[in-house]
Amino acid sequence: MIDKLWYLIPELILFGGVVVVAILGLVHSNRLRGWVPWTTGLFILAAGISAPFVYCDEAMEASGLLVPGLAAPACLIACIVALGLLVLSIGRVDTRDEQAIAQGRAAFDPIRATGGEYHVFFLLSLAGLLLVSIADDLIWLFLALELASLPTYVMVAMSRGSIRAQEAAMKYFLMGAFASALLLYGMALLYGISGSTSFEAIREAFDPRSPMALAGVGLVVVGFAFKISSVPFHQWTPDVYEGAPSSVTAFMSVTVKLAAFAALIRFLLLCLDPMSEVLGKVFWAMALLTLVVGNVMALIQDNVKRLLAYSSIAHAGYLLIGLVPGTSEGYSAVVFYLFCYAFMNLGAFAVLVALTQRGQECERVESFAGLARSRPGLAALMTLFLLSLAGIPGTAGFIAKWMIFSAAVEAGLLPLAIVGVLMSVVSVYYYLRIPVLMYMREPGSETYPQDLATGEFLVLALCGFAILYLGIFPNSPEFPLIDWARESIQQLLVS
Repeated sequence: MIDKLWYLIPELILFGGVVVVAILGLVHSNRLRGWVPWTTGLFILAAGISAPFVYCDEAMEASGLLVPGLAAPACLIACIVALGLLVLSIGRVDTRDEQAIAQGRAAFDPIRATGGEYHVFFLLSLAGLLLVSIADDLIWLFLALELASLPTYVMVAMSRGSIRAQEAAMKYFLMGAFASALLLYGMALLYGISGSTSFEAIREAFDPRSPMALAGVGLVVVGFAFKISSVPFHQWTPDVYEGAPSSVTAFMSVTVKLAAFAALIRFLLLCLDPMSEVLGKVFWAMALLTLVVGNVMALIQDNVKRLLAYSSIAHAGYLLIGLVPGTSEGYSAVVFYLFCYAFMNLGAFAVLVALTQRGQECERVESFAGLARSRPGLAALMTLFLLSLAGIPGTAGFIAKWMIFSAAVEAGLLPLAIVGVLMSVVSVYYYLRIPVLMYMREPGSETYPQDLATGEFLVLALCGFAILYLGIFPNSPEFPLIDWARESIQQLLVS
């Protein structure tokens, strides 16, 4: 048993970090509490460094416990993005508390003000994501997915001085609990038809003609649809994105979506291969509705965070297109798309964080008017991130969408690919609204910070470089990400 724990080293490192960070956040020394973010970063870095040694094919197959595939790319994406999100969150989680304190509406609590509890939940959610990527059992998968999701409910409510954040957290919790109940009930039905929670046993016993099997799969798909913000289970997304601090919204939009799609891919490939044709039709309808609703609703948004929320819903539609064919090319395209999306979304929210002034976030689309004159660097980077989200050639977003649409066309899904292309054209309008305001309008009355923090600069530079590099060299010899995505899916198919 001790030998098998070696194959959970990255997760155990993060759980160890939870203990250490929790203790640091409770000590009376201001100096020690100031080390909370840096300690969190060290544990994330250690987990990321250990992953290549643990998640190699030979080690995982020899363990007899873990199923290879998706573990390495998921850990890479998660740790890189987590470090960036950690940097963005420093000093941002409790800014509204500081506003309330300054106005005499709250008492100062030095322990609460450190944000130590935020970093504990941050590490727990990240550990859940890594556990999702190696799950081969329904119980394991459910607990890991909930571990990745539950901490975000609390993270949304971290801005104690904001009623809107509390409302968003409550909506998120109630909807999430309902979706988790459906997911768990569906898994219980699958257990009923097989007598086991193992993916392999369920796959062998699965009969697509069984009403219980169909009901179980249907409930599981509904549960996953909530997690990935697919229509018609998307209503929570705009409210939660708008109410949460930008750094927390960035965390949710990347890690929760990554965990949900990693879990869904493992479930489909390891559990439900006999039902791939039926599920393809279900995902076809979900992808179509999600694309249309996400893009059309984004057209009428005046709040940037709500616009990015509907953009996130639309991107869930593009990702669902990759699941419809049920082919290795489609799944590989989804993995590559998730990697690119992580940097595109992280970069866009990093700009919002950088423009936060005294706890007041830049939320209105009109607030970006004339930004190119006062902050030309930020305006250029925001333009790059939005162009990539729209799928303009030369960016990572274009390559990601090209792979998704190519997989659909090769599988004979030309109508769905055409809808995806048309919706991408529609998205160009609302994405380019912000660059037009930044470069072609006079500045308004808003004032922005004139200096970037070192961490913000590093995150923005990393995202900008990644988007351009992957847009020009998506499968370079030094970093063959496309080949890596294909290999991770092939490992699941062989298993």
